[in-house]
Amino acid sequence: MMWLAYAIGAYLLGSVPFGLLIGKARGIDIREHGSGNIGATNLGRVLGKRFFFLCFFLDLSKGLAPTLLAGSMMGTLGRFTIEPSDAWGWLLVMVCAVFGHLFSPWLGFRGGKGVATALGALLGMFPAMTAPGVGALVVFLVVLALWRYISLASCMAAITLPFWTWFIFAQFQTRQMIRWRDHPQWANLPTEELQQAVPFAGTPFVIVAAALAGLVIYKHRTNLSRLMHGTEPTVGSKHARIGTLSSEENPSENGGSGQERVIEPADGQTPKE
Repeated sequence: MMWLAYAIGAYLLGSVPFGLLIGKARGIDIREHGSGNIGATNLGRVLGKRFFFLCFFLDLSKGLAPTLLAGSMMGTLGRFTIEPSDAWGWLLVMVCAVFGHLFSPWLGFRGGKGVATALGALLGMFPAMTAPGVGALVVFLVVLALWRYISLASCMAAITLPFWTWFIFAQFQTRQMIRWRDHPQWANLPTEELQQAVPFAGTPFVIVAAALAGLVIYKHRTNLSRLMHGTEPTVGSKHARIGTLSSEENPSENGGSGQERVIEPADGQTPKE
């Protein structure tokens, strides 16, 4: 029951649409500008880099805080060897934080694409998902540096996440088996019996990592379509500007009307610099 309580709290915190609130504070509805998405990328393209970093940090924090708190309070923080029921409970908290961002009740159960919140939630599950999260982040940064597409970098990082998760837990299992081998009592134990004594503990984490990766890629489907057609904006491009809504994005996912349109900023809505 405690895990469920933390999961509900994670969903509610994850549902806070920081991108929309920052835009409102600057006098615009970010859903009516650029791609129409409420995430840090669109906010940065419309309002500038400092607002990208502000939104990214806040979205990351709303994934980090609930998983870190839940793990600390329930005794799973800092451990690789976790009882399956606790592993699933902790993963539920992580998933709920991301779902809050993707399906916010304040936006008609629509939302952003969940990359920053997912990264924060992964980092908060220390060390079980922190190392895979860091591995995926490295992939993100490498792909971004080479091709300068945030959407491509996000999808490539998501694809590698379950593989990083499996690798980290497989390495942990191998290290545990080596430690057992060093003990005189287990030195002559056959490998098959040793593997049974030190089972692979990462199955729940790999399953959820794969599901999370699939969800992130699904949420980027319009971006992938633009990549295929050569119309996806790169980092630093002037693709988005205040007063326009991309005709290739699906605003209905972000709480908009779903109509393809160009919106001129109303009087007094132009953000101040």
